[in-house]
Amino acid sequence: MAAESAAFTPLTLPVLPLDDEVVLPGMVVPLDLSDAEVRAAVEAAQAAARSEPGKPRVLLVPRIDGTHAATGVLGTVEQVGRLADGDPGALIRGRGRVRIGAGTTGPGAALWVEGTRVDETVPEPLPGQVTELVKEYKALATAWLRKRGAWQVVDRVQAIDDVSALADNSGYSPFLTTEQKVELLETTDPVARLKLATQQLRDHLAEQDVAETIAKDVQEGVDKQQREFLLRRQLEAVRKELREINGEQDGEESDDYRARVEAADLPEKVREAALKEVDKLERSSDQSPEGSWIRTWLDTVLEMPWSERTEDAYDIQGAQAVLDAEHAGLEDVKERITEYLAVRKRRGDRGLGVVGGRRGGAVLALVGPPGVGKTSLGESVAHAMGRKFVRVALGGVRDEAEIRGHRRTYVGALPGRIVRAIKEAGSMNPVVLLDEIDKVGSDFRGDPAAALLEVLDPAQNHTFRDHYLEVELDLSDVVFLATANVLEAIPEALLDRMELVRLDGYTEDEKVVIARDHLLPRQLERAGLDADEVTVDEGALRKLAGEYTREAGVRTLERSIARLLRKVAAQHELGERELPFTVTEGDLRALIGRPHHVPESAQDPAERRTAVPGVATGLAVTGAGGDVLYVEASLADPETGAAGLTLTGQLGDVMKESAQIALSFLRSRGAELELPVGDLKDRGAHIHFPAGAVPKDGPSAGVTMTTALASLLSGRLVRTDVAMTGEVSLTGRVLPIGGVKQKLLAAHRAGVTTVIIPKRNEPDLDDVPAEVLDKLDVHAVTDVRQVLELALAPATNGAEREVPVAAMGVPPRLSALGEDATG
Repeated sequence: MAAESAAFTPLTLPVLPLDDEVVLPGMVVPLDLSDAEVRAAVEAAQAAARSEPGKPRVLLVPRIDGTHAATGVLGTVEQVGRLADGDPGALIRGRGRVRIGAGTTGPGAALWVEGTRVDETVPEPLPGQVTELVKEYKALATAWLRKRGAWQVVDRVQAIDDVSALADNSGYSPFLTTEQKVELLETTDPVARLKLATQQLRDHLAEQDVAETIAKDVQEGVDKQQREFLLRRQLEAVRKELREINGEQDGEESDDYRARVEAADLPEKVREAALKEVDKLERSSDQSPEGSWIRTWLDTVLEMPWSERTEDAYDIQGAQAVLDAEHAGLEDVKERITEYLAVRKRRGDRGLGVVGGRRGGAVLALVGPPGVGKTSLGESVAHAMGRKFVRVALGGVRDEAEIRGHRRTYVGALPGRIVRAIKEAGSMNPVVLLDEIDKVGSDFRGDPAAALLEVLDPAQNHTFRDHYLEVELDLSDVVFLATANVLEAIPEALLDRMELVRLDGYTEDEKVVIARDHLLPRQLERAGLDADEVTVDEGALRKLAGEYTREAGVRTLERSIARLLRKVAAQHELGERELPFTVTEGDLRALIGRPHHVPESAQDPAERRTAVPGVATGLAVTGAGGDVLYVEASLADPETGAAGLTLTGQLGDVMKESAQIALSFLRSRGAELELPVGDLKDRGAHIHFPAGAVPKDGPSAGVTMTTALASLLSGRLVRTDVAMTGEVSLTGRVLPIGGVKQKLLAAHRAGVTTVIIPKRNEPDLDDVPAEVLDKLDVHAVTDVRQVLELALAPATNGAEREVPVAAMGVPPRLSALGEDATG
């Protein structure tokens, strides 16, 4: 008990300051006595020890930036002598922590302070967590010491069992900073101090592992480069020896490229650019990234078919026979290709193949609804001309570099799709199909459609420059065929550079021919059937084209034929049907169900849409071709409905304006037509276009809306067999519109027999197939009054209503006209 009491007795000790150094208990450190403060503290301790038993004692206090720590270490001066370098020194051992108190006086020139020993005992036995902590610290310290080869110190650390002494042993660690050692000194709890020392040691080992990994990777990279450099030098030496043995001259890889460029049949400017790049390659080192860029560029240039051209097949009749055999209909395109070949033949015969540096290429835009054969027509054109065929899909392309190529300095740079198409074709005059040119988009990466302006301009494309090649490429002999569904989606400047060819869809007779000659044989093969096992008569094909499908193209028709043949094949495999089998019109319902598109004229009169007043049949053009559009009109109850016009059916601004014009015309001229126009002032009018989920716009529904409102006001039905199209003006004039051919084809498919079009659209009838015109009664009108005379059925009550329209050359009575009315 007396020893314990003495341990906590206040101490008066001289201060030995340590600048940026920390001594922990248990450490033995040599100090240089040449420092005045150190010598004063040791001499003061020696003077005090003369009157007291034991070794001289000093208080070791860290001093950082002139500030003393609050905790010091009691040290005993073990020996005073000379250090290894001959300077006077003292050997001091740290004994224990002392909490520094107030200053006091003492002998000598040193600073004396009062202090109190800190209790650092740990109760026995040690808790389990403390024992595990001791084991972890010893393991970490052992691992670190073994890396340094300090095997003797490992045994010393393993022999320490006291928790406090083990934690203070980390004071010898050279990787600890002064701040970390001060933190250890001021942590009086031995267990907490051991945790802190363990964490510091763990962090240092982790940093050391990362540093060793980085150093290892760097060393491996350096070794690899050195090894590669050495092997390349050895390889060059071996090649040199082999060339000397074979009698060849000394050379390098660049000499190989130079020989290839000189041997290739390149245009003069391309050859100069290639040789200039070879010179750069010779000057660049093997490790330079520029060397790989140059080699890739030279490979691309040498792979281009600069001098390769295919001879056009100038058998005009043979080319026309190929087009007729592979595609039914599409006379406009066939005539254009035949004209092109005939002109090419005559130019070649007269030595005019190249005029002004340009050859006689062509740029055609095939615009039409899906499924009419635009894409497959490109391959047929190449076949008829004897040229190579390449298809370039532009749908969804948003990067301008896809057309013009990337700059060579970019990583992964490639030439544009046009250059790649020429390289893929292997000739400088292929047929290039630019598919879905109306689906090209633009964003922050550029506008690909703008990059196509030079490609598709016959006056410029003989000097086309790709960003990757940076040499002139002659595209004037290439036949470009661009396909699109919607003409409005193509930029006007791009459309101006192309010759427009419209494909407005097939007639029913053409669909039957296509199904018989092309679709049916292809689907028989895909269904695993022979032509003599299953046959489909013409009546069944006609019903499939007319009632099971209603489209401008033939894709849905082909799917219907495929479904029909699959059903027959499945029934045969199940033993339900014997082959051979002929599919007739009566077998269709049992095999693939009921028809989906029954003509309005074939329905029961009470079930037709035009069975009530206020419903008229119009014609429209969509992205899928022509279509029949119904317009419904109604009047609101004067007591509940507000006056005005309500429009529904997802209409565009132009169509809304057309509805306003139709309503204004009837309000102003309805009295002439003996219509109760007062209802339009007192009651709200509502015009609706069914299929409300489909956006609609355009002025061509003006006469249809006027007819629907006139039918509603007069109570007279609109004839079921009549469809109409045309823009209406405020004075009742019927103005021209577009898409006449597509609209008449749609009317023919829908079973309509009478069509009303504007008078100024009569020249467009020349484009309509003759077999369609023979089945349609087409009336060209100039005024809405003529439309009403033709479209409205006679009044059911037999009453006649005088209409002052004799001055226009039309019959004077609306009710006097029947089914045989003419314009």
